[in-house]
Amino acid sequence: MASTTFSGPVTSTNGFIGALTGNVTGNIAGSGSITHTPTAINATATATAAQVATGYITSTSVGTVTITLPTGTLLGAALGAAQGTIFDLYVDNTAGASVVTVAVATNGILSSGAADTPGSFGDLTIAAGVTGLARFTLMFSSATAYVFTRTA
Repeated sequence: MASTTFSGPVTSTNGFIGALTGNVTGNIAGSGSITHTPTAINATATATAAQVATGYITSTSVGTVTITLPTGTLLGAALGAAQGTIFDLYVDNTAGASVVTVAVATNGILSSGAADTPGSFGDLTIAAGVTGLARFTLMFSSATAYVFTRTA
């Protein structure tokens, strides 16, 4: 298949094959890299669906922070989710000075892997400093409910 380069927005009247969803900006390179536009949460709060939909949350707080995810209904609507939708959320605490913890809300449940092995898949805390990066995967079982697992 030939390679085509575009400059500027790309639209289609008949849809695209292999759609990307969410708020993704930057370059999608041949290597598969995607640059997210981060959103900052620096105090304990419930994240909005729009904040989570960016796919990348940062925290630079000097104090402990707990980020509660939005309900499955709100997040599903923001992502246009349906059964089978898979969404990755990155939390970056490399510039923070204290631990960040992620919590799920109504219609968000920990996967059996997360519940069975809390030290790995169920580790919902992100250390501060150079190791303070985490990836979580949300798998929607319906448009309004998701299963949550730490995947990195």
